[in-house]
Amino acid sequence: MTTSTWTEPVLQGDILQPVSPAIPYRRLRLRHVMIALTLSLVTLLVFAFLALHGYIAWVLSNPTVADITSNPYQAKRLHYENITFPALDNSTNLEGWYIPAANSQKTIVFSHGYGANREELWVPMYDLAQFAHRLNYNVVMFDYGFASKTHKLAATGGAIESEQLLGAIQYAKERGSKEIVVWGFSMGAGTALQAALKTDDIDAMILDSTFLLEPDTLYHNISQHMKLPRDVSLPILRSLFPIINGTSLQQIPYEAVKSHNYEMPIFFIHGTNDEKAPYPIAEELAAKQSNLNSEVWISNGALHEMIYRQHPKEYLKRTASFLNAVS
Repeated sequence: MTTSTWTEPVLQGDILQPVSPAIPYRRLRLRHVMIALTLSLVTLLVFAFLALHGYIAWVLSNPTVADITSNPYQAKRLHYENITFPALDNSTNLEGWYIPAANSQKTIVFSHGYGANREELWVPMYDLAQFAHRLNYNVVMFDYGFASKTHKLAATGGAIESEQLLGAIQYAKERGSKEIVVWGFSMGAGTALQAALKTDDIDAMILDSTFLLEPDTLYHNISQHMKLPRDVSLPILRSLFPIINGTSLQQIPYEAVKSHNYEMPIFFIHGTNDEKAPYPIAEELAAKQSNLNSEVWISNGALHEMIYRQHPKEYLKRTASFLNAVS
């Protein structure tokens, strides 16, 4: 005997139709598909968000640096030597130029900025090297590890670059220098401040457009290119930097730098229209200094690292006056 299953009929128009048991099943299956698609989409978006931050961290750690295009003699008829010296911690070798001055025991070490090499053409560094040489300073110009073509390293915001700068200072001492001035630009200025926490061998510093890598300045620069949630993005970037460049942001002593009263005189130079490192950072740093020869010049309307180009005569006059006062 055959047994049939009866389903409760429903009214469609004027005709009674049985309800198929397959309809709830199809609805349930569609719901599962929609949930799976939603989860897949969320996973994809999360992965893309993390990948974007990984890309940002990689780009920041590996800036594109132009090749060397000239040399001190070709650019300014300055006689020079090709030099190689180790970072103070012997982590790498650095390459650069040494421009000797006659019978001088004074040396200016130039500390170039992020994404640049020892030439830093937009400053332009050759002009300032010639200026320093005319004041009878020996000059050291060198490439940080992230700008090196033979010993390429990641950029770390000064954490490892400070040891490289200390190596350049040690080299100047070995060449007989008794007075050493560090002239830094942008992140090279921030690196100089970090290096000065570790040594007494720096007698004075000129810091142009000081950039100190800390969470606020990091986010400030990223937000100029894309809008990201600060409270989410910064922790992700902090966790990615040690993986990508081997250095944590916590290794950058920005709090110590911002609160430190340095013994040597410092000349802070900054522009009010600096979009990469807002000028209040220079004012805050200068306010912490007690050396009577320390000073600050906030140039109205000047851009990041463009102060010399925009006001060359005043720039040279002010820096010459500072160097004369501290030598």
